Amino acid sequence: MIPERKLRDEIIRFSHLCYERHLLVAMDGNLSVKLSETEILCTKAGCHKGFLVDEDLVVIDRKGKKLRGSGTPTSEMAMHLACYDERPDINAVIHTHPPIAIAFTIAGVSMARCVLPEVVLTLGTVPTVEYATTGTLTLADKLRPYVRDHDAVLMDRHGAVCLGTSLLIAFCNLETMEHTALITKTARDLGNVRELPADEAGKLRSLGLKRYGGPPSAVAQADNPGADLPHACTGCSGCAHPSPSGIAPKSEMKMARVTQAGLGATLGASDRGKDTARLEDALVSEVLRALGK
Repeated sequence: MIPERKLRDEIIRFSHLCYERHLLVAMDGNLSVKLSETEILCTKAGCHKGFLVDEDLVVIDRKGKKLRGSGTPTSEMAMHLACYDERPDINAVIHTHPPIAIAFTIAGVSMARCVLPEVVLTLGTVPTVEYATTGTLTLADKLRPYVRDHDAVLMDRHGAVCLGTSLLIAFCNLETMEHTALITKTARDLGNVRELPADEAGKLRSLGLKRYGGPPSAVAQADNPGADLPHACTGCSGCAHPSPSGIAPKSEMKMARVTQAGLGATLGASDRGKDTARLEDALVSEVLRALGK
């Protein structure tokens, strides 16, 4: 195992990075890392991650009991313990509140889609856990089935949980999640999100699982058609076909603009704006022309 001193330095460094990268603010978030199979190092409750110091760290056992350190372990430790219980292969958990990714959950837009090749390679997709009160066992239990199969998970209206074999890997997964959210939102703002073709998404995910690894349950599906990707990635695309579950369902609606000159040609200067019926005819004509009919 890595020496405790080194892991203490790492958890402080990554806490500062989470704050500097605007992935949490104020007293938000919590980080933990395994010291051994029986001991976990974590941030204490009520500490600012941007100014975290060694005295803000506590050591607990696998049941959440504090073994040493000052202060109280984070109130969301049940969530971390659930991750370690479900994933014996991971050594670190980072929970933060990345603003853009959380905005997706508030807007009801799923990030469990295949858009960016690099993300499909390394993370697959990012699912969202339905809402539960923060810091409760209910939320921790709802998280369990998701972390079994994913290294990055969103919690509705609350935040992100990212796992890794090290703090660096967990942090990379977190950065990738928020970066993906930013790119996807920007594409939506520009008008459309083009998802990867199903066959390409499956090919990339299979390659990524074999090259970079991932949750054991996902790696076991690397040779399956579509690997561990959800139907949203392997079935009909949300951007290629109208679908309520798509990131950007295609719309056939077009814009029509009726100009003063156009109205003048239809209505005539003398009675422009006075004849409602003829105005309606002009509008219909312009709309049909815009639609190519």
